[in-house]
Amino acid sequence: MSDAGGCSVTDIGSISLDIMDRLDRLAEITETPGYLTRRCYTPEHRAANDLAAEWMRAAGMEVWQDAVGNMMGRYEGKTPGAPAILLGSHLDTVIRAGKYDGGLGVLSAIDCVKSLNERGVRYDNAIEVACFADEEGVRYQSTFLGSRGLAGTFDTGLLDRPDKDGITLAQAMTEFGLDPAKIGEAARKPDEIRCYLEVHIEQGPVLEAEDLSTCAVTAIAGANRMTVSVTGDAGHAGTVPMSARQDALTAASECILAVESAAARHEHAVGTVGQITASPGATNVIPGQAEFSVDFRAADDAVRRQAVDELITAFDAIAEKRGVTLKIDHSHAANGMTCAPELVDTIEAALTDLGQHPFRLPSGAGHDAAALAEITDVGMIFVRCDRGISHSPEESITAEDAIAGATLLLRTVERLGTTNT
Repeated sequence: MSDAGGCSVTDIGSISLDIMDRLDRLAEITETPGYLTRRCYTPEHRAANDLAAEWMRAAGMEVWQDAVGNMMGRYEGKTPGAPAILLGSHLDTVIRAGKYDGGLGVLSAIDCVKSLNERGVRYDNAIEVACFADEEGVRYQSTFLGSRGLAGTFDTGLLDRPDKDGITLAQAMTEFGLDPAKIGEAARKPDEIRCYLEVHIEQGPVLEAEDLSTCAVTAIAGANRMTVSVTGDAGHAGTVPMSARQDALTAASECILAVESAAARHEHAVGTVGQITASPGATNVIPGQAEFSVDFRAADDAVRRQAVDELITAFDAIAEKRGVTLKIDHSHAANGMTCAPELVDTIEAALTDLGQHPFRLPSGAGHDAAALAEITDVGMIFVRCDRGISHSPEESITAEDAIAGATLLLRTVERLGTTNT
């Protein structure tokens, strides 16, 4: 049976069964024993890069680390220097992470190349694998540092931003062995990349409800992140009357409820406050300082922008009413992105080749694919995860689903490799 790409179903390669063992090995590289945390430009990030590089070399790739800290591998095509089909995901994690967010995409990409290499299969296009340095934005509150570096959209204004220990991004990169002045060297030209494909756990419950292992992704929601600092007056908890207080924490609390309200007013919008601190932090002292994070997302960019504008207006009104001052640091803004229709169709055709039911889903989470869409067509594959849980040690997938996702990626690459679009 032949397909449009000239490749028969019997030509489909196989994925190795050690993907789960490798995911376990990656998860052992953590900043804190007992749970997984791996932030960008840390010794643990270095160890993860080195381990991925070892696996990429064994799969038949030429390997290098680029100027922004992405570990890269290239499996050359029949025509040296031809544009690459780029595969990959990220190696950083959130705090107290699960094993599969990011790592599954990296290892699926490596196994895809390994299968091609073991069978001696090469296409006109090269195949590249990217292990992106920072997708989660945990350390510096700005996502996609690695993929934006590759796309040529890295915001150098972030270099002076400190982490919680006062180490600036520029310092962290220097300690990692990078030169912040050479970040631009990581940028790739659009004509160097044919397309980008990423495998990722769904991070939601839909595939499980549909009893499906995998599906094609249609779009990625846009997002805004900000840090809000509230300044009031600290005072004695027993002597300052309620009517005379300028309590930074109660003002911040009202602002947090405004985030919830703004999201509820707009269909398909979500707003989250995941961090809050108060100072001086004593039981008997009225907080004079408070700070909280905001993550706001929506599938429709116009809805998201309107909701964020409403939110800022609400913050200002709360601050004026409560006699506090408020400062907003906008650390991240990304528009929504639509996956290339041709790639969505190719993924669905690959699903059909594998005897699977074609299915499509949008993504409410952000992914490196959103940054890569600035320079090339992108496609994504979702893999089912237990109860939709992610960003948690309870994140879980089965070996069968992991292999299904990697196999679907391989079949998609085989289809792309036998066409010259």
